[in-house]
Amino acid sequence: MTAAARLDLRLNPTDKDRIARAAVLRGVLLSAFVRDAALREAESVMAAALTVTLSPAESRRFLAALDKPFKPNNKLKKAMERGLDWR
Repeated sequence: MTAAARLDLRLNPTDKDRIARAAVLRGVLLSAFVRDAALREAESVMAAALTVTLSPAESRRFLAALDKPFKPNNKLKKAMERGLDWR
């Protein structure tokens, strides 16, 4: 796979040496080690930020609300009408 974008990173020599040593211990190139570590961290951050966990009681309330027919209130109806007027 050919790299499509470049990311430059400035490190102090001690940090770079530490990361390079870890890459050697893993048997991968420094760039691959940094890329893989950054992608793992990105996935972890996104999963934590984008995941909603409900208690059993909250889950039941949520599912019950989904089963009810949707009835927009007057404020929402007016907002929806304004949204249609933009065309």
